[in-house]
Amino acid sequence: MKLDLKKAGKLIGAIVLCHLAGLFGSLFTAPAIDSWYAGLVRPEFSPPNWIFAPVWLTLYTLMGISLYLVLEVKQAKQSKQKNFALGVFGIQLFLNAIWSYLFFGLQLPLYGLICIIALWIIIALMIFAFYKIKKTAAYLQLPYIIWVSIATALNYFIWVLN
Repeated sequence: MKLDLKKAGKLIGAIVLCHLAGLFGSLFTAPAIDSWYAGLVRPEFSPPNWIFAPVWLTLYTLMGISLYLVLEVKQAKQSKQKNFALGVFGIQLFLNAIWSYLFFGLQLPLYGLICIIALWIIIALMIFAFYKIKKTAAYLQLPYIIWVSIATALNYFIWVLN
Protein backbone atom coordinates (compact mmCIF):
# COMPACT_ATOMS: atom_id res chain seq x y z
CA MET A 1 0.00 0.00 0.00
CA LYS A 2 1.45 3.30 -1.14
CA LEU A 3 1.12 6.39 1.04
CA ASP A 4 -0.57 9.24 -0.81
CA LEU A 5 1.09 12.34 0.62
CA LYS A 6 -1.41 14.69 -1.03
CA LYS A 7 -4.36 12.92 0.62
CA ALA A 8 -2.52 12.69 3.94
CA GLY A 9 -1.79 16.41 3.78
CA LYS A 10 -5.43 17.17 2.99
CA LEU A 11 -6.56 15.03 5.93
CA ILE A 12 -4.11 16.69 8.31
CA GLY A 13 -5.07 20.14 7.01
CA ALA A 14 -8.78 19.45 7.56
CA ILE A 15 -8.13 18.27 11.11
CA VAL A 16 -5.86 21.23 11.87
CA LEU A 17 -8.46 23.68 10.53
CA CYS A 18 -11.04 22.30 12.95
CA HIS A 19 -8.62 22.37 15.86
CA LEU A 20 -7.82 26.01 15.07
CA ALA A 21 -11.49 26.84 15.70
CA GLY A 22 -11.14 25.03 19.02
CA LEU A 23 -7.97 26.93 19.81
CA PHE A 24 -9.75 30.22 19.14
CA GLY A 25 -12.54 29.20 21.51
CA SER A 26 -10.09 28.10 24.18
CA LEU A 27 -8.58 31.59 24.27
CA PHE A 28 -11.84 32.71 25.90
CA THR A 29 -12.74 29.51 27.72
CA ALA A 30 -9.52 28.75 29.60
CA PRO A 31 -9.28 32.04 31.53
CA ALA A 32 -12.95 31.91 32.54
CA ILE A 33 -13.06 28.33 33.87
CA ASP A 34 -11.46 29.01 37.27
CA SER A 35 -12.97 32.46 37.66
CA TRP A 36 -16.34 33.38 36.16
CA TYR A 37 -17.52 29.85 35.30
CA ALA A 38 -16.51 28.50 38.72
CA GLY A 39 -18.84 30.99 40.38
CA LEU A 40 -21.90 30.06 38.34
CA VAL A 41 -24.78 27.97 39.64
CA ARG A 42 -24.84 24.93 37.36
CA PRO A 43 -27.38 22.14 36.98
CA GLU A 44 -26.86 18.72 38.57
CA PHE A 45 -26.06 17.10 35.22
CA SER A 46 -23.14 19.46 34.58
CA PRO A 47 -20.12 17.37 33.53
CA PRO A 48 -16.86 17.79 35.45
CA ASN A 49 -14.54 20.41 33.96
CA TRP A 50 -11.81 17.89 33.11
CA ILE A 51 -14.06 16.11 30.57
CA PHE A 52 -14.44 19.08 28.21
CA ALA A 53 -10.92 19.13 26.74
CA PRO A 54 -10.73 15.43 25.73
CA VAL A 55 -14.28 15.51 24.37
CA TRP A 56 -13.63 18.61 22.25
CA LEU A 57 -10.28 17.29 21.02
CA THR A 58 -12.08 14.16 19.85
CA LEU A 59 -14.95 16.10 18.28
CA TYR A 60 -12.65 18.49 16.38
CA THR A 61 -10.69 15.51 15.07
CA LEU A 62 -13.91 13.81 13.93
CA MET A 63 -15.00 17.08 12.28
CA GLY A 64 -11.73 17.19 10.38
CA ILE A 65 -11.98 13.58 9.23
CA SER A 66 -15.56 14.20 8.16
CA LEU A 67 -14.55 17.33 6.25
CA TYR A 68 -11.79 15.39 4.51
CA LEU A 69 -14.21 12.63 3.46
CA VAL A 70 -16.52 15.18 1.86
CA LEU A 71 -13.63 16.97 0.18
CA GLU A 72 -12.48 13.69 -1.37
CA VAL A 73 -15.79 13.02 -3.14
CA LYS A 74 -15.26 13.67 -6.85
CA GLN A 75 -18.62 12.86 -8.54
CA ALA A 76 -19.74 15.75 -10.73
CA LYS A 77 -23.40 15.14 -9.87
CA GLN A 78 -22.60 15.97 -6.25
CA SER A 79 -20.69 19.19 -6.84
CA LYS A 80 -23.62 21.48 -5.90
CA GLN A 81 -24.41 19.30 -2.88
CA LYS A 82 -20.75 19.30 -1.94
CA ASN A 83 -20.45 23.09 -2.18
CA PHE A 84 -23.59 23.48 -0.06
CA ALA A 85 -22.30 20.97 2.52
CA LEU A 86 -18.92 22.71 2.71
CA GLY A 87 -20.63 26.08 3.18
CA VAL A 88 -22.75 24.69 6.00
CA PHE A 89 -19.62 23.14 7.52
CA GLY A 90 -17.93 26.55 7.49
CA ILE A 91 -20.93 28.19 9.16
CA GLN A 92 -21.01 25.59 11.94
CA LEU A 93 -17.28 25.95 12.54
CA PHE A 94 -17.70 29.72 12.82
CA LEU A 95 -20.66 29.41 15.21
CA ASN A 96 -18.74 26.85 17.24
CA ALA A 97 -15.86 29.27 17.75
CA ILE A 98 -18.08 32.30 18.35
CA TRP A 99 -20.08 30.50 21.06
CA SER A 100 -17.00 30.38 23.31
CA TYR A 101 -16.47 34.10 22.80
CA LEU A 102 -20.09 34.92 23.65
CA PHE A 103 -20.47 32.54 26.58
CA PHE A 104 -17.02 32.64 28.19
CA GLY A 105 -15.38 35.73 26.72
CA LEU A 106 -18.27 38.17 27.07
CA GLN A 107 -19.87 36.11 29.87
CA LEU A 108 -23.29 36.40 28.25
CA PRO A 109 -25.14 33.07 28.63
CA LEU A 110 -28.25 34.36 26.81
CA TYR A 111 -26.25 35.28 23.70
CA GLY A 112 -24.40 31.98 24.05
CA LEU A 113 -27.75 30.19 24.15
CA ILE A 114 -28.96 31.91 20.99
CA CYS A 115 -25.69 31.03 19.27
CA ILE A 116 -25.67 27.39 20.39
CA ILE A 117 -29.27 26.87 19.26
CA ALA A 118 -28.27 28.20 15.83
CA LEU A 119 -25.20 25.95 15.98
CA TRP A 120 -27.34 22.88 16.75
CA ILE A 121 -29.61 23.63 13.77
CA ILE A 122 -26.63 24.11 11.45
CA ILE A 123 -24.99 20.89 12.70
CA ALA A 124 -28.21 19.00 11.95
CA LEU A 125 -28.30 20.57 8.48
CA MET A 126 -24.63 19.66 7.98
CA ILE A 127 -25.30 16.04 8.95
CA PHE A 128 -28.11 15.82 6.39
CA ALA A 129 -25.96 17.50 3.73
CA PHE A 130 -23.01 15.20 4.46
CA TYR A 131 -25.29 12.15 4.41
CA LYS A 132 -26.23 12.87 0.79
CA ILE A 133 -22.55 12.95 -0.17
CA LYS A 134 -20.75 10.50 2.12
CA LYS A 135 -22.67 8.63 4.82
CA THR A 136 -19.58 8.01 6.93
CA ALA A 137 -18.93 11.76 7.11
CA ALA A 138 -22.44 12.25 8.48
CA TYR A 139 -22.14 9.44 11.02
CA LEU A 140 -18.90 10.94 12.35
CA GLN A 141 -20.87 14.06 13.30
CA LEU A 142 -23.39 12.25 15.52
CA PRO A 143 -21.23 12.52 18.68
CA TYR A 144 -20.89 16.23 17.95
CA ILE A 145 -24.63 16.91 17.81
CA ILE A 146 -25.16 14.79 20.93
CA TRP A 147 -22.52 16.79 22.81
CA VAL A 148 -23.90 20.10 21.56
CA SER A 149 -27.36 18.96 22.70
CA ILE A 150 -25.98 18.49 26.21
CA ALA A 151 -24.12 21.80 25.98
CA THR A 152 -27.31 23.55 24.86
CA ALA A 153 -29.20 22.24 27.89
CA LEU A 154 -26.30 23.21 30.14
CA ASN A 155 -26.15 26.70 28.61
CA TYR A 156 -29.92 27.10 29.06
CA PHE A 157 -29.85 26.12 32.73
CA ILE A 158 -26.85 28.32 33.44
CA TRP A 159 -28.74 31.24 31.91
CA VAL A 160 -31.87 30.45 33.95
CA LEU A 161 -30.04 29.78 37.23
CA ASN A 162 -27.83 32.83 37.08
